[in-house]
Amino acid sequence: METCVFLIKGSASEPYKVTFEKDGSNLSAYCTCPAGQNGQYCKHRFAILAGNLDAVVSENVVDVKRVAGWLLGTDVESALQDVALAEEELTRAKKKLSAAKRSLAAVFRN
Repeated sequence: METCVFLIKGSASEPYKVTFEKDGSNLSAYCTCPAGQNGQYCKHRFAILAGNLDAVVSENVVDVKRVAGWLLGTDVESALQDVALAEEELTRAKKKLSAAKRSLAAVFRN
């Protein structure tokens, strides 16, 4: 099993600790932020997987690229693709709703 730990600057005064573990095709990630501790979507974990270095305050910034590479072929990769598709659908739905509201407003003017 491979493990990598990052310190990430978040909204708290102390950095959050983000831990990644890769065992075969299984990828696990843990974060000490409130969302991570409650098993919720945690932007700190996904920022690392996206290769984002901006909030990393630990000395191992070079490990971000390596850990981001761990994503390939895992169940997490598949779940992230599902999220990306859902976000695209949401964007399309918002545009459709906005257009429908503009049409409704135009009807009122007639």
